Amino acid sequence: MSTDDVLSEVGPRLRRIRKEREVTLSALSEATGISVSTLSRLESGLRKPSLELLLPIAQAHQVPLDELVGAPPVGDPRVRAKPIVRHGRTMYPLTRQPGGLQAYKVVEPQRTAEPDPRSHEGYEWLYVLAGRLRLVLGRHDVVLSAGEAAEFDTRVPHWFGSAGDGPVEFLSLFGPQGERMHVRARPTAGK
Repeated sequence: MSTDDVLSEVGPRLRRIRKEREVTLSALSEATGISVSTLSRLESGLRKPSLELLLPIAQAHQVPLDELVGAPPVGDPRVRAKPIVRHGRTMYPLTRQPGGLQAYKVVEPQRTAEPDPRSHEGYEWLYVLAGRLRLVLGRHDVVLSAGEAAEFDTRVPHWFGSAGDGPVEFLSLFGPQGERMHVRARPTAGK
């Protein structure tokens, strides 16, 4: 739909909204400070709508400006992540662009597997949403509960899994080596 088509529909829409609210041109003029003749010409399409005219009318009718001009509806803002399942772990990607920092919501089922630490390039930050997460990182073996976070260089051999009676849900931010988060959760020296 062209701009001219949208603008040509504004007048009839203004008239319809005013009549639905049972407001006279005089009353609308009083509420907006716009003359009756200007309002009449707007409604009949003889006057081109402008922001200076439409804003007070929208305020007087207590409707969003979009409703007066017939703006198209905004697309669905929900992220519809397609889950990735690997070795029983379900990962929901929260970022769409390739490369750089990647975010995932991860659901790790309860398992009895022995830790098998691996290493790779990068840096990772984990935040536990629900359940308990066991993190084996180098010689450290820690359990994180809901609300706790860990951050580490993925070149250090690491493994993580559920440490409770059920699954664990956590957020994972993973980025190339050198990208670090603002929250620090580092093991103390000598442990």
